[in-house]
Amino acid sequence: MIKLAKGLGFASVLALAAASGTAWAQDVAREDTVIFDIDRTIRDPGNFNWFTPGVKRQHGAHQVMWEPLFILNYETGEIDPWLATGFSSSDDKTEWTIALRVGVEWSDGEAFNADDVVFTIQMVLDNEDLTEREAAQIRAQVASVEKTGDLEVKLTLNSANPRFVLDVFSNKIFSSFIVMPEHVWSGQSPATFAFSPPIGTGPYTLNSIATNRAIWDRNDDWWGAKSGFMDLPEPQRVIFLESGGEENRAQLMASNQMDIAHSVSLGTFEAMRFQNPAVISWEADLPYAWPDPCSRQMEFNTTLAPWDNANMRKAISTLIDRNQIVNVAYEGTTSASRSMFVQYGGMEPFISAIEAAGYGISPAGDVAGATAMIEAEGWAKNGDGIFEKDGTELEANIHVNSASAEYTRTIDVVVEQLNRAGVRAKSIPVENSVFWGELLPLGIYEMTYSWLSCGSVNEPWASMGRYTVDSVVPVGERSPGFNNTSRWDGEGAAAYSAIVNQMGTMAVGDPAIGDMVVEAYQYLSAEKPFVPLVQAAKLSPMNTTYWTGWPTADNNYNHPAFWWGSAHHIIHNLEKAN
Repeated sequence: MIKLAKGLGFASVLALAAASGTAWAQDVAREDTVIFDIDRTIRDPGNFNWFTPGVKRQHGAHQVMWEPLFILNYETGEIDPWLATGFSSSDDKTEWTIALRVGVEWSDGEAFNADDVVFTIQMVLDNEDLTEREAAQIRAQVASVEKTGDLEVKLTLNSANPRFVLDVFSNKIFSSFIVMPEHVWSGQSPATFAFSPPIGTGPYTLNSIATNRAIWDRNDDWWGAKSGFMDLPEPQRVIFLESGGEENRAQLMASNQMDIAHSVSLGTFEAMRFQNPAVISWEADLPYAWPDPCSRQMEFNTTLAPWDNANMRKAISTLIDRNQIVNVAYEGTTSASRSMFVQYGGMEPFISAIEAAGYGISPAGDVAGATAMIEAEGWAKNGDGIFEKDGTELEANIHVNSASAEYTRTIDVVVEQLNRAGVRAKSIPVENSVFWGELLPLGIYEMTYSWLSCGSVNEPWASMGRYTVDSVVPVGERSPGFNNTSRWDGEGAAAYSAIVNQMGTMAVGDPAIGDMVVEAYQYLSAEKPFVPLVQAAKLSPMNTTYWTGWPTADNNYNHPAFWWGSAHHIIHNLEKAN
């Protein structure tokens, strides 16, 4: 396999590929090719069974080959129909009917219809070995599925869920449940079938794949163009290429050998743009970056003293200077959190209501106010300037995933702030698999940096529902779905949970939800099981040398997360540069 080495550009890789006779060196002009970044090696490139743990989809599989039933549009807050045309539900939200689009075909010419949807869902219901998130959602929620017409499917749920289609089929975050072709999968073992070569309904088919790249060529017989749903996308070829890190990423973008890249630091972006003025970003000026839906926060283990005391947790939140985190750790490319929610337009009414009620978060730290809170709990500073009580110093050990400099830089800033204020704090970096596999879900920490309130992008329940007492388990037992890993419990948590659980039974957009959010948020504000810090920042550079139509704040047809399944919007909006 050909790997990008330091200083080795895309043109050199093409030359090496041509010399070795690989299929992807076929002659397609650079101006007809769009090149996307991959930020990691493709594991098991011959396996396209997305139900298999570890098999990824962001090398083009769910961006250009497989298509979703719906796509949640972050900018409008609406669910855009794709392979489906609409959905409806029973009054009690236990039965959902999905209408499929006329004329959809798999790339081999077979019709896509209700049989494929029913087959795929039933396959998941019958196989507990299929453990990927969307498969687990289906098994947890769906009691039965049936075909009610050639292009109509009815799903009966185990219990009411007014957000079922939004959460499972609408590509809300990263991906959605992907339907497989019955005529290919029938008779296969779903846990071991590699599905290679793969097919989909999307406008591109696989040319070739290796550990460092996937090549997709346009299917000019795509159903969408034939049926009048949408024009063929302009790129004749799409390449997903492993960039090999930020330095190589910058080199490829600056030399016009990549068209869109994963997030880079501010310094790298500015250097890249200096070398290549055609490079743009989501925002034209600072903060440049797009706010990823998973806002950053610090979790407390509320079962451990002194962090079992809500006043102590509140004191830590009060002394943290979020502006400094923005300026130092993020170099100004993000903004301080105003609440637990990501600051999208659809969430703004809820954020504003929280702030109006006095539960918002100050971006500036208040060390004097925090000191008073800590002293009120019986702590006093010793000769070293550290709070002490009954001969024990106040310590804060903060575990952080070592996989990204963003994470460690943020906690380094927080640690410095806490130490200056009189809390003996230290950062404890933890390897990625241990962090997510053991430490967080088992509650084996005092404090930790995470983004576990992620979920709400156009309505508040998805995030708020992650902190109810229903998910409380003892330390050492795995938190279900990473929900309430802080083990927040007690009267305040119970009152919060009662309100939030009621919200979960109500339709998205119910006008009563706004007041309920504020009512529930008073308990989060008072007890602080977690501390919102800053918005997540994705400074993904986009190159307009060969292609225009990239998603930006001014051209906001949807967000710029090209590694998500919603990247179909991006592919269809790209136009060749003049």
